[in-house]
Amino acid sequence: MKQPTPRGRYFEDFVVGEELVSPARTVTQTDIVNFACLSGDFNEVHTNFEYCKDTKFGEPIAHGPLVYSIMGGLQYASGINDGTLIALLQIDEWRMIDAVKHGDTIRLHSEVLDKKETSKPDKGVITFRRKCIKQNGTVAQEMIAKLLYRRRPRE
Repeated sequence: MKQPTPRGRYFEDFVVGEELVSPARTVTQTDIVNFACLSGDFNEVHTNFEYCKDTKFGEPIAHGPLVYSIMGGLQYASGINDGTLIALLQIDEWRMIDAVKHGDTIRLHSEVLDKKETSKPDKGVITFRRKCIKQNGTVAQEMIAKLLYRRRPRE
């Protein structure tokens, strides 16, 4: 049976210097609670409204890894990984810059920093500067991510 044609980008389709912007997604209190249940991280800064009244945030905030996970989902939602991504290889310089709260709407901005062929003719590494941008334009998180993509099949 023939496999469906991937809609994602192959290694060759990425251009160093280009910026890719994902669809937007609003983070909800349900997301935050579900992530606390999934991860077991019930730290009060994420789950306790009364505790948070005395913090600089004033209310519970999303877990850093939750926002990172949503960023991965947004990259997938953009279509570039669909059927062509092989693996996440590395994350460097991951920084939490601004809190994400219930009701914040975020997008993933990914700048292509580098492309490297591998010793395997069917794979290549793309390096991105990834930023989580909130609805007001502030950067919530940023990092350097290296991902392994399929190369375009030879016909």
